[in-house]
Amino acid sequence: MLKLYHNPISANSRRVWIALLEKEIPFEEIVVKLDGDQLTPEFLEISPFHHIPVLVDDDFILVESLAILDYLEAKYSQTPLLPTEAKALATVKMVEMVTVNELSPILTRLSSEMMGFTKEPDKLEQAKQKAHTVLKFFESILGEHSYFSNDCLTRADIVAGTMIPWLPSLGVPLDKYPKLSVWSKRLIQRETWQKTQPSPEAIEAFIPQMETLMKAQLAN
Repeated sequence: MLKLYHNPISANSRRVWIALLEKEIPFEEIVVKLDGDQLTPEFLEISPFHHIPVLVDDDFILVESLAILDYLEAKYSQTPLLPTEAKALATVKMVEMVTVNELSPILTRLSSEMMGFTKEPDKLEQAKQKAHTVLKFFESILGEHSYFSNDCLTRADIVAGTMIPWLPSLGVPLDKYPKLSVWSKRLIQRETWQKTQPSPEAIEAFIPQMETLMKAQLAN
């Protein structure tokens, strides 16, 4: 059976968790506490960069969430999460990469400022402006469809959908993006989103660890 090493607070982990649930793939869930578990010799054997998630399939070990999603898509054909038509496939990949490369650092900055870990008003404003650039771009891609690739859930929705719903709580409302707002509400009503949503208690418990992790990310 597959083993998923992850933490529910991590959006990177959550996207793999949701994909496994959506594809109805059996797996063993192993929660990695980010207060030191990620630095133990045992974990470093499977994740030398001490990052989550990690997927273990017998003797095959995978790190990096997008690579894990590629593996799941190639090995498990049920409930495909990638389209095959060229433009639709490119759109999904584009949304994934914009989320990872553009939106993820923005959320790190917004979260750090919101929680008082950093106090840099200029960088906060820059992050909000960049967030609106991403949201405007995604709003245009979504168009009149229920999901990014027509009316079927794909990896684009999973990757972006584990980050965008957090933006309103970080000072970036979705009011100016009615299509994305409806899309976001649609996603969080799905059983897989509700099952993987971190509890308030889990978020509260994670805050002391979050400062160290966020400062490390912002320094890179």
